[in-house]
Amino acid sequence: MPKSLMFSRILLFILPLHCITGETLQVVLQNGRAIPVSSLSLKADNLIIGTASEGFKVGQSIPLTMADHVYGDKPAQINQAIALTLTGKSKKAQELLLPILKEHALTAKIPGNFWLDASRTLLVAYSLNGDEADAVSIGKEIADATPAQGIDPFVLLSKALLTSDTQERQSALRDLTADNMPDDVRAYASYFRGNIFIEQKKKTEALEAYLAVPCLYSSGGLILNASAELMASDLLAELKRRDEALALVRSALRASVGTVLESQATTRLESFK
Repeated sequence: MPKSLMFSRILLFILPLHCITGETLQVVLQNGRAIPVSSLSLKADNLIIGTASEGFKVGQSIPLTMADHVYGDKPAQINQAIALTLTGKSKKAQELLLPILKEHALTAKIPGNFWLDASRTLLVAYSLNGDEADAVSIGKEIADATPAQGIDPFVLLSKALLTSDTQERQSALRDLTADNMPDDVRAYASYFRGNIFIEQKKKTEALEAYLAVPCLYSSGGLILNASAELMASDLLAELKRRDEALALVRSALRASVGTVLESQATTRLESFK
């Protein structure tokens, strides 16, 4: 771990609580000082202080490279938007995500930011809805925020989802489950492969694709896991594999609190009684 990161994390425990807690999103500098995002603006590659506070003056400029990480809770709207996107409600997901992107835009290049999670989810939502121009636009913004990594894997996922030919889309999604892809992209790709298999009435293949999400790509995200578990539970129930289906529903219920998936899981659980 870099010394600067270790030092700043140690300071998080010794700084006064008012410096780092509360509802306000914070940017933590390499020296451990925390500044509310609401007190900052971005000019070129510099953070500009907009509100005077202890140790900072209005108009003071801080190089963006001095920002160590973002501190705060992940906006609940992101998980809800992922759940909406996975359940065919991508337009509603977009409505939730756009204000998040605006609120967190300043932190887009700072480690630990929530802008990137929201942007990638929005990219998936645009792609599923066939909004190619918007998908390309947000893809470019993601690339600008993460220049060191080259083409963002979510851009590849977007291109696969925008492919009109079903077989080509299926093939592109299969390629995105390769070992060199991050787990969240592999999880999305496997989930959407499952959806295609369902449309093709290939239920065995669909079950395998859905189960791969929580079993092989579990670090891709709790909401992805939960949605895949619910889809798989339906298929298992059809096969009279009640105990396995029930276990998946219970797992999905635990992971999906606060999202539309929670009510779906609750309904399925009731059906087993």
